[in-house]
Order: sequence, then structure tokens, then C-alpha cells
Amino acid sequence: MITANIQIAAYLFSSILFILSLSGLSAQESAKKGVIYGIVGMTIAILATIFGENIHGYVYIIIAMLIASIVGVRVGLKVQMTAMPQLIALLHSFVGLAAVLVGFGSFINPHTNLMQGAEKSIHLVEIYIGVFIGAITFTGSIVAWGKLTENITSKPFVYKGKDAVNVILLLASIVLGVLFVMQSDTNGMVILSIMTAIAAFFGVMMVMAIGGADMPVVISMLNSLSGWTASASGFMLGNDLLIVTGALVGSSGAILSIIMCNAMNRSFISVITGGFGQEIKKGIKLEGTVKSITHEEAAELLNEAQSVVIVPGYGMAVAKAQYPVHDLVEKLKKKGKTVHFGIHPVAGRLPGHMNVLLAEANVPYDIVLEMDEINPDLPETDVVLVIGANDTVNPGAQEDPSSPIYGMPVVEVWKAKRVIVMKRSMAVGYAGVENPLFYKENTDMLYGDAKESVEKINAKID
Repeated sequence: MITANIQIAAYLFSSILFILSLSGLSAQESAKKGVIYGIVGMTIAILATIFGENIHGYVYIIIAMLIASIVGVRVGLKVQMTAMPQLIALLHSFVGLAAVLVGFGSFINPHTNLMQGAEKSIHLVEIYIGVFIGAITFTGSIVAWGKLTENITSKPFVYKGKDAVNVILLLASIVLGVLFVMQSDTNGMVILSIMTAIAAFFGVMMVMAIGGADMPVVISMLNSLSGWTASASGFMLGNDLLIVTGALVGSSGAILSIIMCNAMNRSFISVITGGFGQEIKKGIKLEGTVKSITHEEAAELLNEAQSVVIVPGYGMAVAKAQYPVHDLVEKLKKKGKTVHFGIHPVAGRLPGHMNVLLAEANVPYDIVLEMDEINPDLPETDVVLVIGANDTVNPGAQEDPSSPIYGMPVVEVWKAKRVIVMKRSMAVGYAGVENPLFYKENTDMLYGDAKESVEKINAKID
């Protein structure tokens, strides 16, 4: 058992470590150190909470932690990097569910009935808001998980009158909130339950209305919501560390969401209220000839090139091609060629997805450039090798006003002297948009599994 002063000091130290963790995670070079800061901070926070005053039921707490730890370790060891977005979405749902349970538990806590006046009203508002955000996070995250696993269609689900229904339900939630604070002693549980159902519906419909192209933003947004949910739980439980930690996660997730929206030339409000693809835009009908090449011809183009840019996408992640790609980079660099990577902010299904994969394969950080850094160099680049990317290299974003992704910043690979696109087929990307890049005069298609294709090219590099 530790005293309240020691617990407060431990919480303060943990908060500092969490801030250092976020700072470290902002750059690839310091990411590992940031993770360590976070682990140490969370360990201290858990121990300070468990051994704090007025804590009972240690046996149940320890059993629950052991079970959860075993499950977490097993899942962490088995999950593939391609499935990481799905796992993160599922974990967000747990945070939302926890907030709902904490809210209901806090409401039926006898201590709540002993409160009077403004203190009780404020606590009831905390409970109501915490449950509302938690329910949205819970169901929204489950739908996001379903979309990412393709158990639910990635196309936006919209219906006539959707916005009117949402406004009515939002107003109803506000009215119910007022009634909840005023009539908590008589109808509190009924009102709280009705609001929870409305919020759960909100969560489902909000994410259902968002299309596949915006899913990286959705994951980031749900991360932010889970943070605010945790912060709300902190208010309900009177836990200062939970309030601070939740605010850190919530604010950082919101900032990341806004940054990603800017990278896609989309407003944050339009993403969460409208759903990508709500407007009926299909783009111009593509006509022309698509040229394909062999692995030998692709290797010859790379052998002759002096500057090469590699643009990875989700296809590289699915094929686990990052390791042979690393070998390809080493081969090209030994031949005296300049090699860089061009990374779109929303490449893959998760913010930083491609960066993590390349770091996993020990690709040097200094040759991995963001979209804004690599685009000015592309007109002078001999060969661009696109590996499994589609929507993020689509010239229709700049050339076709009728395209659903028109205005979205993309990696301008078509401006290079030669482009090699690795794909399994001519299928559209996650946004469901046709890609004019494949029909460009300087573009060649290399069909097949990305990993196998890169390995075959490596074997032909002198």
C-alpha cells in the first residue's frame, strides 16, 4: 500500500514519460526509445494504481491482468503487419466498451447517490458524456474492423435523409442528457440506456458512411476518440493520470487526423459526416493500351537507370515484399545508383504503415522520403518502381475533375522518365477508382506477386 502523495508523484512521473513517448514516436530514429518510455510509464502507472489506497480485490485484479496479458502476448506474436490496422481498430473498441461499463458502474455506485447539488450534477454530466463517447467509439471501431477485414463492404453506406436522422438523434441525446441530470434518481438508468443505444447507432452509421479511401483517417480518428473516452473515464473515476493520458492520446490522434486530411485535400468534418464517395463520381472512361513487361525487362531498366524511386503501397504489405525490396536497394546502391523511397501519408491502411514495414526490413531512414519531399525530384528520375500502390499514385487526382479523388495530393510518379507498376491485376484500389497511370506512354505493368517479382528482379540485377 502506498500513500496518496507517492501515488500522485508516480502519476506525474508517468505523465512525463508518456509525453516523452509521444515525442519519440514522432520520428523513426527515436521510435524505439519512445516505445520504451511508454512501457515504463504504463508499468509505473499500473503499479501505482493497484497499490494505491482504497483498492480491494487484488486476487481478481491479478487474475484479470494475467489473462489479458496472455491474450495480448499471443495476439501480438501472431498478428501480421498487414492485419495491424484491424487489430488497432478492435483494441479501440475495447476502450469504448470499458468507458461504457465504467459509466454504468459509476452511476449505480452508492457514492453517487450520496452526492448533492452541483457536485452530483457535474458527476452525472461526466458519466453521460463518457458513456456517449464510449458507445460511439465501441460500435464505430467494430465497424472499422469489419471494413478493414472486408467482412463489411468498404463502400460508403448512405441513405436519403441520413443527415436529418443524425441531427434529430443528436438533439434527442442532448434532451436526454438534461433529463438524466434532472431525473437521475427515478429514470436515470432508463435514460442512460436509451442514450447508449442512440450513441451506438451513431457509431455504426458514422463509420459505415465512410469509404475505403478514408479508412486511415478513420483509424486515426477512432484513436483520438478512444483517448477522449479514457479521459472521460478518468473524470468519472477521479483518476488524474487517466485524464492526462486520455487527453494526450485524444489530442495527438486529432492532430494526426487533421494532418492526414490535409494530405488528402479533405476536411476532417467532411470525412466524419459525409463519407468518401457519397457524391456520384466515377471519373472519365479510360481508353488506351496497357503495356506489360517481363521481370528480365524490368531488371534491365533498373540496370540502366542512374536514379530510382520506389513507391510502396498496401500490395507490398500483403506480399511481405519489404525484405526483398531491401535487398534490391542494396544491390542498386552497390552499383552506384541513387535510390529513394516515396511515401504517401495515407499509403496502406494505417498512418505510417509503409514506414514501419521498411524499418522492419532495415531500410535506411535517410532514403525514405515523404510525398512532398520526393515529388520535386520525380521529373529527373530515370525509373519509378511502384510496388502495390494504386490510389496514392493516381494522376486522375490532378487531371480528372470528375474523379472521386480529384484534388487529393498524390505521388506524381508519371512525371518520371519510366514507370514500372507491380500489381497482381488491373483491379482498382481500395478507393474503387480507375487509375489512368496504367495507360500512360511511359508506364509498364509487371504482373504478379510483389515479393516473387522483386526476388526475380534481384536475380537479374548484375
